[in-house]
Amino acid sequence: MSFNNKVIWITGASSGIGEALTLALAHQAQSVIISARNETALNAIKERLPLVQIAVLPFDLLDYQNAPAVVEKAISFFGKVDILINNGGISQRSLIAETDLQVDKKIMEVDYFGTIALTKALLPHFIKNHSGHFVTVTSLMGKFGAPYRSGYCAAKHALHGYFDVLRMEHEKDGIDVTLVCPGFVQTNVAINALTADGSPQAKNSESTENGMELSEFIPKMIRAIEQKKFEVYIAKNELLGIYLKRFFPKYLHKLVVKSKVR
Repeated sequence: MSFNNKVIWITGASSGIGEALTLALAHQAQSVIISARNETALNAIKERLPLVQIAVLPFDLLDYQNAPAVVEKAISFFGKVDILINNGGISQRSLIAETDLQVDKKIMEVDYFGTIALTKALLPHFIKNHSGHFVTVTSLMGKFGAPYRSGYCAAKHALHGYFDVLRMEHEKDGIDVTLVCPGFVQTNVAINALTADGSPQAKNSESTENGMELSEFIPKMIRAIEQKKFEVYIAKNELLGIYLKRFFPKYLHKLVVKSKVR
């Protein structure tokens, strides 16, 4: 698949994976729409790409009740959307027994309900065009769990269930679904992760600092989108967890419990 004539909409585009994706895809796509809460950061990215058609569309995933209006605005920029990359979200670093229920709720609202609200609002446009591609960034934590990430794991597991069914129901409408499952990647995800009281952790983790560099991660993600893969795992040694979960779940449990996962 070529991106030449595609309008690509990327959420969570103000930093990390989303920003790197924007910079990588901007010169391949017809046009790019970038969304996140931080409008200043989005405009700064747009200024770095003066020769590219980029539309800035601020959107907070917590404000998912307004998803239909946001989708209408997105379509109005270039007359269509061909690919939605659901990349926005938030992580967690807190123990179950210490975490306020409102923190669990916020993680589910941002990572799950915000994502599916945007997806559901855009779905009729894809059905009408008999074409469209939903790319959703989940996590290896959507396939197996790890301490300090209970709400995050729950949200990512939920996304897998939802988008697997969406693919089954709308393959007949020419709609593709790709689930991208990163392991540890060198971004600010750990710094911004919510703690037990809902405040950001505000510091990085060793596992994230030693994670895959964006320069290695992004080409692999783009290749998976081009190939319209159902699901792709992009990680370093933690990728082994996928196979251990399937064939040796008890061993994976012991391994993760002993690991430095915070």
